[in-house]
Amino acid sequence: METGTLKLLDMAADDRPREKLLQKGRAALSDEELIAIFLRTGLKGCNVLELAARLKRAAGSLTALGRMEAPEITRCCKGIGSAKAATLAAVFELGHRAVKEQLARQDLSKPEAVYQYLAGDLRYEKQENFIVLLLDTRRHLMRRCFISKGTLNRTMVHPRDVFRDAIISNASAIILAHNHPSGDPTPSKPDRELTRALTDAGEALHIPIIDHIIIGSISDNTPVPYFSFREHGLINA
Repeated sequence: METGTLKLLDMAADDRPREKLLQKGRAALSDEELIAIFLRTGLKGCNVLELAARLKRAAGSLTALGRMEAPEITRCCKGIGSAKAATLAAVFELGHRAVKEQLARQDLSKPEAVYQYLAGDLRYEKQENFIVLLLDTRRHLMRRCFISKGTLNRTMVHPRDVFRDAIISNASAIILAHNHPSGDPTPSKPDRELTRALTDAGEALHIPIIDHIIIGSISDNTPVPYFSFREHGLINA
């Protein structure tokens, strides 16, 4: 948004972000205008709209900005102090949690829904994280359980840890999920072996494993950013 060095008070009231939002609704605002509302003030020679645009450019995209922690935002753009960065990080986290809350009410037996629910937390992790989703009889989420962090193998992920909370919570079924920091969701040999072992344990306990989802990221080589064991016939549920 090109505004020169025009101060917001010198702009028409309808063009000021906060007033525009109140009159026309939040959807009428650009990304930069929404960011400007939370930044509140600009810098000497740079009004808040220009600062918002500079921050978005420095981050690379709104998505990239939204996954940054406050210290990263501060380092990303000169003029963004800790208070402004903390405000933005909190706003993006609230939005992220609202999306997860909505997804948690949906039927999570579909791989796409599981990916949407977990991707924001897992796809940029630098280590593998193993998660278990506990489901009720409607395949709605009861709880999300963190099992382990680090290289995935049968030593790090034991059936007793995977099924303990499911038994306590009287879960009807579970979904396994973990991320691949490389971004390639293709399952490794240990992934397959662990899945078979846990599936056998689930059958013995009468707690079926609906799916095992590997979270990756979109690239030219991986147009589908996840791998579903069920979709590929490796789990029958």
